[in-house]
Amino acid sequence: MLTRRHFIITTTTLFSGAIAAPTLAQDAVELGVDEAPDQGPTAGANNPWGLHPRFMPQRVQANSGLTPGDIHVDPTARYLYHIEDGGTAMRYGVAVGRAGLYQAGRFRIGRTAEWPSWTPTANMIAREPHIYAQYAGGVPGGPDNPLGARALYLYSGSRDTYLRIHGTPQPWSIGTSASSGCVRLVNDHVIQLEANVRVGATAVLHS
Repeated sequence: MLTRRHFIITTTTLFSGAIAAPTLAQDAVELGVDEAPDQGPTAGANNPWGLHPRFMPQRVQANSGLTPGDIHVDPTARYLYHIEDGGTAMRYGVAVGRAGLYQAGRFRIGRTAEWPSWTPTANMIAREPHIYAQYAGGVPGGPDNPLGARALYLYSGSRDTYLRIHGTPQPWSIGTSASSGCVRLVNDHVIQLEANVRVGATAVLHS
C-alpha cells in the first residue's frame, strides 16, 4: 500500500530537480531535494501557455534502482517523471485529480492512442450529470477533446481502470487539482512523453 509516508520518502529521495528560480530553492530545502545545474533540454523553451517555469519539461537526476521507462507521478508537487537510462528522468508539470478523485496506485500502461476519443464514465455522469450527461454518447478525437493529443491508458492486470495520463485543451489547469482522477499534461508535452513510452511499462501514482 502506498502511504503518505512512503510518498514523502520516495519522492524526496528519488529525484533531484533543476532549480532555477529563487523561490524554488526554499521548496528544495523543505523537500530535501538537492539543487542541481539545469539539465533540462527544454526548460527554457518557448512557453506559449504561460506555465510557471517549473512546470516546463526538464531533465533531472534520478536515484539508481529505478526502472527506465517507468512513470512516477508526484501529486503534491504536480510532477510526472519518466525514468530514462543513465540515471536521469524527464520531468513534466501536470494537473491531477480533484480532492477525493485522485487514485494512487501502481498500474500498467496497457495502450496509448493519438487524438483519442473520450466518453465520460458512468460514475462521472452520476456525480455531475449537468456537466457530463451531454457527452454520454462520446466525443471524437480532436483539439477540443478532453483527452487532448495523446492518452496513456492505465490498467490493473488486464482490467482498464479508466484512469488516463493524457493531454488537455486547458493548459491553464497545469499545476492544479482539476481533473476527475486522470493526470493531464499540455498537449505538446504529452506528445513528447507518449513518443518515448513503452506499452507495458509501469506507472506509479504516488499518494
